[in-house]
Amino acid sequence: MRMLLVCLWFVFSIPAWGQGYSLLVLGDSLSAGYRMAAEQSWPTLLTRQPPLAGAPLTVINASVSGETSQGGLTRLPALLQSHSPDWVLVELGANDGLRGLPVNQTQANLAAIITQSQAAGAQVVLMQIRLPRNYGRRFIDRFEGIYPALAKQFQLPLMPFLLESLYDQPALLFEDGLHPRAEAQPQIAAQIADFLAPLLTANRSNGAS
Repeated sequence: MRMLLVCLWFVFSIPAWGQGYSLLVLGDSLSAGYRMAAEQSWPTLLTRQPPLAGAPLTVINASVSGETSQGGLTRLPALLQSHSPDWVLVELGANDGLRGLPVNQTQANLAAIITQSQAAGAQVVLMQIRLPRNYGRRFIDRFEGIYPALAKQFQLPLMPFLLESLYDQPALLFEDGLHPRAEAQPQIAAQIADFLAPLLTANRSNGAS
């Protein structure tokens, strides 16, 4: 009887992760590991964070420095076909904004990325993107408003911008103030893991594939 109780405790103490699953990170230099080795970037460190420890999660980092939303959209079909991810984390748009590309086009590209990912059977998480404050209030408001609008339209979780917790820690950013250093990557990985873990666990507990 005691052995049975021990076995039951072990079974029910295992996190409800279910079968193995995969996360495709579709991003730009903020996720690609700008000026650092790939193994130092936050996507590589993601599954080492306590909230995701033990999770049978495979992270496919398909991020490319300098990528725009159009570039991500162009590459997406091949990535979906090759990896069949369970989840897609979209971290794109910063380069669109920095280049002053049309906001409507960025929104259309991101909407197409979401639609194609969902059509392939993936769950989508959208990351909010912020621009430097010197781009003009009107443009910033229009650009940054894309993300909550898309999250509402497609009923997606909207993840906070990955640099938000670093703005009061300038030593963790490169001189451009736009890119996080290698020393910042564990902190970024931890905050993203904190956001993702409840979503992934709930999805698995509900029996999603």
